[in-house]
Amino acid sequence: MTSFRYGQTKVVKTSYQLVKLTKTDEFSSVFDFRRRISAEYVVLHFRPNQLGYPRLGLVASKKVAKTAVSRNYMRRVLRELFRAHQPAIPGCDLVINVRKKFIRADFKQIHQQFNYLCHRLALQNPVDVGA
Repeated sequence: MTSFRYGQTKVVKTSYQLVKLTKTDEFSSVFDFRRRISAEYVVLHFRPNQLGYPRLGLVASKKVAKTAVSRNYMRRVLRELFRAHQPAIPGCDLVINVRKKFIRADFKQIHQQFNYLCHRLALQNPVDVGA
């Protein structure tokens, strides 16, 4: 966590802000690298980075889930799973694309698939692949 001091006010920048893909160019560079690992509910696109820590981008389209409530739920679940597995993930940019809508009843299956994707990502060793 990094903190900055402006006058009397202390502003704290959380670590989550540092690990989030936000710009279109960042997403495009991951998609253009053309490396992915698929599961039933999600597809994990990845690209090595030189930062030494993983960054996350999430895609949940209206085609998969019509309502914003369900898309936000899926993003929230995937963000939490990423946070829990973050120490085991090598330094790379990840974009998780939701392929199939999931609900609370599917959480165990999503968790198992995320474990599988993280294991496969570690086996791929994207740092050795090149940038």
